[in-house]
Amino acid sequence: MKLYNSLTRKKEVFSPLKKEVGLYTCGPTVYDYVHIGNLRTYLFEDILKRTLIYNHYRVKHVMNITDVGHLTSDEDSGEDKIEKSAKEKKKTAWEIAEYYTKAFKNDIEDLNIGSPGVYVKATETIEEQIELIEILEKKGFTYQIEDGIYFDTSKLEGYGKLTNLADIEAGKRVDIKGKKNITDFALWKFSKPEEKRQMEWNSPWGVGFPGWHTECVVMAKKYLGVPFDIHCGGIDHVEIHHPNEIAQSEAAFGENLARFWMHGEFLNLKDEKMSKSKGGIVTLSRLKEEGFDPLAYRYLTLNAHYRSKLNFSTEALSGAQNSLNKLRERFLDLGHEEGKVIEKYKKQFLEAMNDDLNAPKALEVLWNLIKDKNEKENDKKSTVTDFDNVLGLSLSSKATEETPEEVKELAEKREKYRENKDFEKADEIRSKLEKMGYYIEDTKESYKIRKYDK
Repeated sequence: MKLYNSLTRKKEVFSPLKKEVGLYTCGPTVYDYVHIGNLRTYLFEDILKRTLIYNHYRVKHVMNITDVGHLTSDEDSGEDKIEKSAKEKKKTAWEIAEYYTKAFKNDIEDLNIGSPGVYVKATETIEEQIELIEILEKKGFTYQIEDGIYFDTSKLEGYGKLTNLADIEAGKRVDIKGKKNITDFALWKFSKPEEKRQMEWNSPWGVGFPGWHTECVVMAKKYLGVPFDIHCGGIDHVEIHHPNEIAQSEAAFGENLARFWMHGEFLNLKDEKMSKSKGGIVTLSRLKEEGFDPLAYRYLTLNAHYRSKLNFSTEALSGAQNSLNKLRERFLDLGHEEGKVIEKYKKQFLEAMNDDLNAPKALEVLWNLIKDKNEKENDKKSTVTDFDNVLGLSLSSKATEETPEEVKELAEKREKYRENKDFEKADEIRSKLEKMGYYIEDTKESYKIRKYDK
């Protein structure tokens, strides 16, 4: 199995440090609904996890919930996103975090993304974060200015892994008054005397809250140790967040936090990345309201490699919905009898997924299998079911949904009208069934009842 490692900028053969793969994925900052660009990253991470399991690895998956410390800038300026949202919505910061955490979990359930083995909130590890900053302080990597405790990047040889420091223009990162270097970042921010924060804690340096970059280091180490196998996130973390995680781990523990760093590319909307700050976002709930099946979006993302940009449009999603419906129909046509997994197709599928998660190629293998007239239907069914353990399109569960008796009776009544050449009444029943979410596919022998997947 080969995976692209952002740290070395090349594909590498993956083998875990232990029998169980340690996987850490950067979770949501729960101040608002996640958008489908965010969800594309979680889908790529789900495919990674499923592929590891398909290769017979056990996986310990940890995901953080950022419920404090992430400012409106990814650097160290602006308001805390949770506190800002709480003011705007006239709720407590804790209520905001809880509400949007539940919304996030609903979204990933709709997309058939498996839950991590461990969810950990930033607010649950404040004590450990203070301990990490104390270690960095003792080792001479910190300094204090008016607004907080900062990490001195000039003290760490090789700072900036994952990115190219020469490409960081002056002013690219916020130049806060008192910072020694443009790349230095906050470990602990002091609460401002003139404003009362809802989320703040005592520390050896004063009342305040942790820096966003410190949180992930602590949460990952707490459950996976240092180093662990794979750290994932969006491509936007390559320049600031993840290099700052690596810096703290190397300074405090003498080791990189993780061996493999993997990043999912942006989802583009009208040729610009989807971003809350620009106001150009689409949520999963909006797609559902427009009649789309969430799994159609999952299918859409499978058509592009996770390291390639993906352009989103309603037309593209409609095409994915149609392809998914066709796939479900073909799967249903394979019948209910189980067969054996066809090894030559499994080998092709595994080769595609083990080549840095080449999902588009794996989909091609799936469709070639379905169209292969030389293979038995029941063997095709078992093989497609096997592939779906990785693709996560829930084909088997959709296939086993029972058609309601009322729908069956109406379909049978329509068939009798057709036999009697009473096409007007037959069409009336067809329209009624469509309003109920079903349509009739007429065949040479009889008919098939299909369900519209919304």
